[in-house]
Amino acid sequence: AAPRPAHGCGSGALLGRFGVLLQALLAVCAFSTLMLKRFKEPKEERRPWRIWFYDTSKQAIGALFIHFANVFLSDLTEEDPCSLYLINFILDATLGMLLIWLGVKVISWIVQHKKYTYLVFGEYGDPPQAAAWIGQCILYLLIMVFEKTVISLVLLIPGWTKLQQILLGYIPNPQLELVLVMLIVPFIVNAIMFWVVDSLIMRKYKQKDTLDINGSIETPRARRIEESQVLLSPDMDFDQSESDQDISGLQGANQKMKQPSYQVVI
Repeated sequence: AAPRPAHGCGSGALLGRFGVLLQALLAVCAFSTLMLKRFKEPKEERRPWRIWFYDTSKQAIGALFIHFANVFLSDLTEEDPCSLYLINFILDATLGMLLIWLGVKVISWIVQHKKYTYLVFGEYGDPPQAAAWIGQCILYLLIMVFEKTVISLVLLIPGWTKLQQILLGYIPNPQLELVLVMLIVPFIVNAIMFWVVDSLIMRKYKQKDTLDINGSIETPRARRIEESQVLLSPDMDFDQSESDQDISGLQGANQKMKQPSYQVVI
């Protein structure tokens, strides 16, 4: 076994038995926040379990990719891998979050411009199609690959070594450092990230687009215009005028009935 440095966990600690146990516990705790988010949704907007699984599984695949990429990159160093993993994680949660948001926006714009309906994040068809879910998973994974590539290039900038030496140097216990790096901090940050990204890629209930018979996308603005045209159509005016005439006729008849009658007696 590689000798452990004076401070921090040793090489291979992230993939040790204790490290793997912490990672499994982190996965259960982090994805439980997505289940909590589903029950926090209003009942009329709550996603069915199948749609919820399609939405959250994309994040699961992306998070697993990022996690194992961070473990692999952190274990390449002979220095403290825990602090390097923490640096990777913090960059993923800050700059990486911005890159994910930008990637989702760009992909969504391209998909809507090309009218690839089933590749719109959160749209799976009616009934939901597994092919749409697979396509969206591939797109989301490409976004995560782009994000991790940019973060890896940022780590090549000089100066991270000094931060790595002072980041967790005050913790003498390597197992305590492992718990802090692999469980406590990732759980808090992942819970926030999962909640935000799920709201970003899920189907919007109040702003969702619908498909007409021809397969074109009907936006809420188009539906409002169509409804206003129907309300202002001549047929509606004609029906209204007829109803007004009927009401006026009934009122006239009632007035005639209420007029007093007189008899001339000779």
